[in-house]
Parts: sequence; structure tokens; C-alpha cells
Amino acid sequence: MKQLTIGNVVLENNIILAPMAGVTDLPFRLLCRELGAGMVCMEMVSAKAIYYGNKNTEGLLEVHSKEAPSSLQLFGSDPVIISEMAKKIEERPFAMFDVNMGCPVPKVVNNGEGSALMKTPDLAREILRNLVKAVKKPVTVKIRKGFDEEHVNAVEIAKIAEDCGVAAVAVHGRTREQYYSGKADWDIIAAVKDAVSIPVIGNGDVDSPEQAQALLRHTGCDGIMIGRGAQGNPWIFREVAQFLETGKIPARPDNHEKKELILRHAALQLAYKGEYTGVREMRKHLSWYTVGMPGSARFRQAINTMESMKELTEAVEIIYGY
Repeated sequence: MKQLTIGNVVLENNIILAPMAGVTDLPFRLLCRELGAGMVCMEMVSAKAIYYGNKNTEGLLEVHSKEAPSSLQLFGSDPVIISEMAKKIEERPFAMFDVNMGCPVPKVVNNGEGSALMKTPDLAREILRNLVKAVKKPVTVKIRKGFDEEHVNAVEIAKIAEDCGVAAVAVHGRTREQYYSGKADWDIIAAVKDAVSIPVIGNGDVDSPEQAQALLRHTGCDGIMIGRGAQGNPWIFREVAQFLETGKIPARPDNHEKKELILRHAALQLAYKGEYTGVREMRKHLSWYTVGMPGSARFRQAINTMESMKELTEAVEIIYGY
């Protein structure tokens, strides 16, 4: 299996769980790492929220030794605040920092953060330069193809990142205006790979082992980042790793394995967040886990009213036939 080195961090493979707000919390990261992800990325954290001591931010910063190596993603538009807050939390047990220059949601973009930074290359440069100077851990950046089709500048931003000392760049092959619709443009990932010498991680439309291999072959990228393809499907990391290693399509998990993992996921949610929050946050995961199953539409209606682990367990036992 191909290893991937980012700065001074060596990953056991080149398959990475993408950062996803509201999804890649600690319980989900632990499962994905256990199932074969070479690295897991945390939910994005606001540098300003750290600066102002936001009470909800501490939970986002929690890291477990069993998920190592993990990447902490910061977002913001103030170079001083980002670098100072990174330095403040650097001793926490994550492996590297990532800068979010890809988030498309309006409340982030309207503040000049996330993918809006691709419209301001000079500011992007200042943020990355300051951060690299402020911390000892590797710094990476996640970008998109561009803000829109009229401003496709992933290559420019990637070159800026390399010039600032960034250790790797992840490229999502869609513009901000596309959000997650349409087909990802793998050609832009290939163009970035041709333009820089630091590792390039391709992201977009990888939802199977075959797609992972196709992305690597099409772009020549050094690593694969899987986001929505892992929702309700953390087994994808094991399957991609096995396929890239052996060329054989591994068997999908059976219903017993699915049920056991879902109940473990729920138990982890309860352990870290308590029953009230844990059960409610499991609802979306349960919807993803059961997509396409017989009776899943009725099941999804039922889970939206679940409030206890007992209800959740009983419903999972029923739909998986045990």
C-alpha cells in the first residue's frame, strides 16, 4: 500500500477522510480510522471562535490517540488571529493544521472565509505564510477548482501555498458555485499536480474503490480524499485500500457487520455527547447507513422522533433483521 508523507508525518496509506462540518466528529473519525483511513480530518474550527473562547468549540477540538494521525482544519480570514490561535492550540495531539479555502456555505463565504479566499490570492498568501511561520506542525490547505467557472485559479492558489511552505494541498474538483452538484473536474486536479512539487490530494466523486483508482490514474495525484462517499459507508476506506493493494473488489459488509458498527457508532456518540445530543446527531448517520434498504423510507421517518438509545437500538435491530 502506498504511504503518503506530509511534512514530517508519514501516513500508512494515502486514503484520507475529508473534513465535513457536522459529520467528521470524534466518533465518526474513530470508526473511519479503524476501518483503514490513513488520516482523518476534523470538522472545521473557527479561529475567531477559539480567540473568543466559544464554549461549543472545545468539543470540536477534542482528539483521541486512537484516531492518530488527524488533521485540524481552521477557517477564518484574519492572518494574525489564525496564526496566533494555531500557535495557542498546537500542543494538542493532532498531527497537522489544514486551512479551509473550500467551504461553500453562504455564512462562511459572506465573511470572506472558506472558498471566498480563492478570490483574494494576496490574502490567502498572507494567511498561509503567517501560519507556516507560527507553528512547527505541517500546514496543508484545502481548495476548490475556483470560486466559479469564470475564476478557475486552483493552480495559482496551489503555487502560492507551495511558495509559503505549505506541506500539501487538497483539491476538490468543483467550484464554489457548484457546491456539490454536477461532476467533479479531475482535470483541474491533474493540472495542480503538474504545477507543484508538494503532495496533491484529489477530492471529488470518489464513492467506490474503482473511482478511487480512476482518480489516481487520471490525475497522478498523491492521495485520495473521500468525503460524502464515506457518509453511512466508513467501510469504503477498507475497501479502497484492499482494492489498490490487490486489484480485487472486496466483499461489502453484511447486515450483521453493519448493525454492529452502527450500534458502536451510536454508543460512541452517547459516550462523548450524552444521550440527548448523541441520539439526535445519530439520526442523519442512520439515514445514510440505510439508504436503499427495504423499508428505509419508513425507518427514516421513525428515526426523526427517536430520543433514546433504547429506541434507536430497537429500530436498528428491526431493520437489519436481528
